[in-house]
Amino acid sequence: MLEIRTISTPREIDEFIDFRTELYKDDPCAVPYLFMDEKDTLSRDRNPSFDFCEAEYYMAYRDGKAVGRVAAIINKRANKRWGQKSVRFGWLDFIDDRAVSQALIEKVRAYGLAKGMDTMIGPMGFIDLEREGLLVEGYDTMATMHANHNFPYYKDHLEAMGFTKDNDWVQELVTVPKEVPEKFAKITSMIERRYNLKAEKLTKNELMKQGYGKKFFHVLNKCYEDLYEFSELDEKQIDKLVNEYLGLADLNLVSFLFDRNYVTEEDPYGKMIGFGVSFPSFSEALRKTKTGKLFPFGWFHLLRTKLFHNTKIVDLLLIGVLPEYRAKGANALLFDDLIKWYLKYGFTHALTLAMMETNDGVLSAWQYFDAKTVKRLRSYKKTI
Repeated sequence: MLEIRTISTPREIDEFIDFRTELYKDDPCAVPYLFMDEKDTLSRDRNPSFDFCEAEYYMAYRDGKAVGRVAAIINKRANKRWGQKSVRFGWLDFIDDRAVSQALIEKVRAYGLAKGMDTMIGPMGFIDLEREGLLVEGYDTMATMHANHNFPYYKDHLEAMGFTKDNDWVQELVTVPKEVPEKFAKITSMIERRYNLKAEKLTKNELMKQGYGKKFFHVLNKCYEDLYEFSELDEKQIDKLVNEYLGLADLNLVSFLFDRNYVTEEDPYGKMIGFGVSFPSFSEALRKTKTGKLFPFGWFHLLRTKLFHNTKIVDLLLIGVLPEYRAKGANALLFDDLIKWYLKYGFTHALTLAMMETNDGVLSAWQYFDAKTVKRLRSYKKTI
């Protein structure tokens, strides 16, 4: 007998998170997501997105055994920004059984309908900085903690229910060159001189205490405001991200771009116009934890990766340049700076963030490197 339960208690949320880890334990390319991050995101008292989002979580059980899960989310801010009435589905995982997937999606549909929505979209999180899209290509490449990874049958289930493509993202695997390509270096030098732009490193004190961390996320809001389903980050969200996101970063792997035509006493670097944020890949470290939990010994594997960079892959998570500087090729300065640090740390490959397939400005930057598309993720939509 198939039963769908609404999940709400802390213990039930733990089971909701652990279900995916158990489902993928034998998949050689899957990694468990960081349990602590999942718990914070799903908890109403820890996630500031609940100031403008509503959500319910559901789990499917057959004869008492968990066989699927899903979150139904309404982001009111995004709906207002994009003039829509959409309910999102995220954290979608299920065994290869059409009855299970259909029952879960039906709960999302019913939730959205009761709230006055007219469309379902997903997989998506609460906000744009969380995992988006269903993996539709690249099942045989190692997953990361920052992007969805799923079995191939998920796509078949959703399309059989009438879901159609809404948006695609791609991820590129870039071979880190032994030196910055000569043509690329010349372009970078020319841009720097002509427009008086410069890539800089910032200290933790500057980011956390002097306000540059907040400036970064304000620039991010402007850079991403026209991207698919983006909802602007507010001050409460920004404070949380500065403390939890930038606080964990190796700042040698983070570059900020400044227009030095605006240098003042208050802004000695000038005007912040872009950013490039990368982390050493934690995929192997997370696999060693088996559960994504830091205790009792999981923290050791992640700490070793952060401190000693014992991985050959770096995850390039966020790239952004203000719209008025994109045509000037400003993002080249970010890549130039980051590549030098990748070489110092011995990284051989960089896996890019998930980039919209229509984002020619970012995708064209990889033409100077040995890069190939290794993953494709897709969001789906369906009228309720």
